[in-house]
Amino acid sequence: MTSAITFTKIIAFLILISSTSCAFKRIHRDKNIIYMKTDSTRSIPSLSLNIFSPRKPVDKNVLIFIHGGSWRSGDKKLYSFFGSRMARKGVVTVIINYPLSPIGDFNDMAYASASSVKWVHENIDQFGGDQNKIFVSGHSAGGHLAALISVRDEYLDSVGIKSPIKGAILIDAAGLDMYGYLMEEKKPEGHSYLKTFTPNPREWKKASPLYHLHKGMPPFLIYKGEKTYASIHKSHDKFVKVLPNFTSKVNYHVLKRKKHVPMITQFVWTWNPRYDEILHFMNGIADTTN
Repeated sequence: MTSAITFTKIIAFLILISSTSCAFKRIHRDKNIIYMKTDSTRSIPSLSLNIFSPRKPVDKNVLIFIHGGSWRSGDKKLYSFFGSRMARKGVVTVIINYPLSPIGDFNDMAYASASSVKWVHENIDQFGGDQNKIFVSGHSAGGHLAALISVRDEYLDSVGIKSPIKGAILIDAAGLDMYGYLMEEKKPEGHSYLKTFTPNPREWKKASPLYHLHKGMPPFLIYKGEKTYASIHKSHDKFVKVLPNFTSKVNYHVLKRKKHVPMITQFVWTWNPRYDEILHFMNGIADTTN
């Protein structure tokens, strides 16, 4: 898995590129909205989100994006390019922050992610989004969290809401089988992953979406880079192999010659064909639930 510092530097560079790119359609940007107040019981500070919406949104699909960064780095502001481009394509897009390690562990991160879903469900109509058309997405560690809250109902149950998630879009997600990865790697005491996932193998399994798949879960659109990390290859292979046991809707794409970080930086390009694939996936599901 990539160095968090290197990953953040590369993504930060995209802010400059994004800010100089041409905007073909004007959009609304509402930033730093608090979706979760300080939680003293979990020692989690208040958390915020940014919303990017079409200029005249009416009952639009909604996409919540969770950033990557090895669970210990990253920030919502680095992904404004993605929110802006999705909004110009007609999707109300929400980019969230969540508690990073070591401030929070994977449960805190998933709880925060679920809280953002609840906030969006209750408030997104004010920004032109349809509360019945909510999708979640993420890259790397964010893909892990998007998958986890989509298949483990307890997180949304814990914030008092029945899951409104219509589909999950994973972009080179890490940690789909964190149990298998940590059992094999045997990380030393004090390693950041053991702070995030605890030293307890039983918790590693709880943190792994692979072990919580079930019938009736939301459908997935999954992207993996052909040249991504070996750990991501292994976990995706396991995940995709068992998916057909639970759903007939398996949308899996391996992108040739793509490494891990370029799997998200590709979205800087407005005409990236992934955008049309994501829109097709979302519209197909939203149309069947109306």
